[in-house]
Amino acid sequence: MSAPPVTATRTNKKATNSTCGVCIHSGRTYHGAPALSREDNKTLICPDCGARQALQSISGNTAEQEQIIETIHRHMESRER
Repeated sequence: MSAPPVTATRTNKKATNSTCGVCIHSGRTYHGAPALSREDNKTLICPDCGARQALQSISGNTAEQEQIIETIHRHMESRER
């Protein structure tokens, strides 16, 4: 399976990477920069799965992990407005 395409764009004189892909862990379509899986340090996964993998290293409580990810989403949505 090949990695999703990455395109560079310039916004306010700052280069950003933008991606659209399907996560092999969750099967969800995502937009934005992918995360590098902690499982093999090779596979690109969606930002949510990347956050879950990072949070698993500090807490096994999945309900708490989901609350943190929801907070991240709310914060990102408010920044886009």
